[in-house]
Amino acid sequence: MIRFILSLCAFVFAAASPSFAADMPASGRYQDPAYFGPAAFSWSGFYLGLNGGYGWGSSDWSGSVATGSTSPGGGLFGGTVGFNLQSGALVYGVEGDVAGSWIRSSTSTGTGFCSFPGCQIQTSWFATARGRVGYAFDRVLLYVTAGGAFGDVQMSTGGLSATSTNAGWTAGLGLEYAFLGPWTAKAEYLYADLGSGSCGLAICGGSTTASYTVNVFRVGVNYKFW
Repeated sequence: MIRFILSLCAFVFAAASPSFAADMPASGRYQDPAYFGPAAFSWSGFYLGLNGGYGWGSSDWSGSVATGSTSPGGGLFGGTVGFNLQSGALVYGVEGDVAGSWIRSSTSTGTGFCSFPGCQIQTSWFATARGRVGYAFDRVLLYVTAGGAFGDVQMSTGGLSATSTNAGWTAGLGLEYAFLGPWTAKAEYLYADLGSGSCGLAICGGSTTASYTVNVFRVGVNYKFW
């Protein structure tokens, strides 16, 4: 009986050995499961964010009783909203932002009222509405951007002032990096031309205008909604 059982076991083992050997890798050991790495980051989606930075520029005054130039500068801080659509490595999007502005300056050079008591110019808010086109290296996005720029231009001299809301244009470029899940960080440069403000007050000579251009460098963080 024992010999019969041993013979049966030997037969079963011999029959199973070819199929078992066929399932073994050529090296004679099991292989590790295939590893495909993390999925590529997608820039597509709606996002909200915060941004802050510094603006500096120039303003040229011209008029019958006030002529001069000044170099405004100051900080900005505000919010961002946008949407991206990715196709391959290309990323297309639209973005808008609005910020409180502390860009201002005054001068006592020039002629007329710009000589004394001096010409002052400032903006209390600054906004843009732009398109963006970029190229993505997975989690790194390089982009160019252009669109409209908006802000108030306040001219003052001799204790009197006049404010106008101006619309102009802006263009620039930036770098954005996805650093943690849906969070991204960016650095951006913009050049904006807000046109000219006009001071129709009698003390400004009734027809004094001031051009207003500004460079903006800012950084920000965005949260992308999947």
